[in-house]
Amino acid sequence: MIPQRTATSSTLTLHVNDTAHAVTVDHRATLLDVLREHLDLTGSKKGCDHGQCGACTVLLEGRRANSCLLLAVAHDGAHVTTVEGLGDEERPHPLQQAFHERDAFQCGYCTPGQIVSGVGMLCEAAEGHPSHATPAEALGHSTGAPARLNRDEIRERMSGNICRCGAYPHIVEALEDVAEDGSQAQRAQRAPRGSEVPA
Repeated sequence: MIPQRTATSSTLTLHVNDTAHAVTVDHRATLLDVLREHLDLTGSKKGCDHGQCGACTVLLEGRRANSCLLLAVAHDGAHVTTVEGLGDEERPHPLQQAFHERDAFQCGYCTPGQIVSGVGMLCEAAEGHPSHATPAEALGHSTGAPARLNRDEIRERMSGNICRCGAYPHIVEALEDVAEDGSQAQRAQRAPRGSEVPA
């Protein structure tokens, strides 16, 4: 398809959940609008439409982003992951499973954004990125090792996602479960063959 451009629209390619989509969009259309209205991916929600609630969170090139604030035309060729791309009913993402097991939702409207943001947050922590809640002594000895995620760290790192129903305690528990499973897996990879993984 030959890219087309007019005074008000352009044809661009978005790689969404590992599938390339060529779409012609108005220059004013946000990434959220394109996902929902052009690609029928309605998991990302339009909450505040001002980048303050996190209901529209997606992973853009692997990093968390509020899709309601991004002009789609500025992201031609970008790779985007929505909640639909994390897992499905047959094989849910570990965080989706943890949300289910911990009952980490009520109305469910914010849940897709919470889960996508949580996946991004866990990746950031695994890469050693600090937060405002990271203790000063940890910052002073930063080695790039995975960040330790206690409840304060999780709350701070997820502060851009609002749950109006107030399911925060269970959301934190679900994230703790997945973070703990991930840290045990990392310890197991580092442990010598035949050794016990510490609890």
